Amino acid sequence: MLRVAVVGSGPSGVYTAQALLQSRVPDVRVHVLDRLPTPYGLVRYGVAPDHEKIKSLQSSLRAVLEDDRITFVGNVGVGAGGLSPDRLKEMYHAVVYCVGAAADRPLDVPGEGLPGSFSATEFVSWYSAHPDAAPDGFALLARSAVVVGVGNVAVDVARILARGADGLRGTDVPRAALDALVASRVREVHIVGRRGPSQARFTTKELRELGALPGARIAVDGSELALDPAYAAAVGLTGTPLPAVVRRNLDVLRGWAADPRPAAPGRERRIRLRFFLRPVELLERDGRVAGVRFARTAPDGAGGVRDTGVYEDIEAQLVLRAVGYRGTPLPGLPFDPVRGTVPHLAGRVVRDGTASPGEYVAGWIKRGPTGVIGSNRSCAKETVASLIEDAPLLVGREVATDPLGALRGQGLRPVEWDGWLSIERAEAALGRSLGRGPVKIPDWSGLLEAAHGEPL
Repeated sequence: MLRVAVVGSGPSGVYTAQALLQSRVPDVRVHVLDRLPTPYGLVRYGVAPDHEKIKSLQSSLRAVLEDDRITFVGNVGVGAGGLSPDRLKEMYHAVVYCVGAAADRPLDVPGEGLPGSFSATEFVSWYSAHPDAAPDGFALLARSAVVVGVGNVAVDVARILARGADGLRGTDVPRAALDALVASRVREVHIVGRRGPSQARFTTKELRELGALPGARIAVDGSELALDPAYAAAVGLTGTPLPAVVRRNLDVLRGWAADPRPAAPGRERRIRLRFFLRPVELLERDGRVAGVRFARTAPDGAGGVRDTGVYEDIEAQLVLRAVGYRGTPLPGLPFDPVRGTVPHLAGRVVRDGTASPGEYVAGWIKRGPTGVIGSNRSCAKETVASLIEDAPLLVGREVATDPLGALRGQGLRPVEWDGWLSIERAEAALGRSLGRGPVKIPDWSGLLEAAHGEPL
């Protein structure tokens, strides 16, 4: 029997477990470990609540985790304050780390630490009921918000700010977040990028959703779009045709720029898309963020931008940065601080220049925060192919015959699949009590009490 631990129950972890079951090894048992008592990773805690189609991916992940050869082991941390990689090697023949890229990239500008300045991840965690997020973390008393970044995360958080509460009552948004969105004073949201629209990372579907929001109107400055050499051309800087998604995005933006009418009655929120502006400082008033100073940029002819010496201040009492993610070191594993990943060869962890049989990586901690959810399938398959190739060397090692018993012996209280199902039932009951569908439990104590069926 080949015993494997997969650390992380998001898409990369579940796809890794699935690939192991589909391998040629006749007898494999997989424990999917997660620090949280709930599975699905960013599909549960990173997908916007109004994106039901993407959230439905949980059904396919669930089908994998319900296989008899897989055991979900929640509420078990790995790394700082949890199990060490050395301890995991004593318990399993192989360990695959699918721990993602949890850190946000900072802006590295003065004033970034002011009250009212947050990462987009903090905001997403709050409205997604992540148990590490403060339930009352966002009062949303700001009149104007700036979202720095032009990817799908930036569009998501801007959409939630501009949507208000009416479109979220049928979702699993936690009660405190829904109440705050009901009381929100935000009336203007700026989505700002330092480069041009042809280099933005959002998808056309996400972009169009902004224009479909009830009670909101889109504003785009045509003169900023015109600064982009690709805006009026069918080709990019290299002379090759623009990708289809870029052409579609430009068409959407072109249509919005040609429709500068003021907001109609009842359409009280405005979303402004701005380009070629680089944040250089967060401005302060009365000890809180009061705005963002931007440097006007222009294309440099080589795919980047240059500062023009012109500056613009945008008022904002709330600033959210959405400029990318980065992996963080896991104590006991090697780490490449430049790439923000664990060094590897085809998924095998590399220590001191040599591949380490029995230790593997998949997902963002392997390749960096790139690709879409489906990209994790091929990434996991490559890693599992390496693991299966090493299997004859691994199965001869003596490991724990009862890893769950060993965990309990260390004072841990793992949440297994039945515990997760208890959490689901508790969330359904909470929703019924509020006259809604299932509503997420937002705190550790509530989740663990529901999982174990007893007060902590």
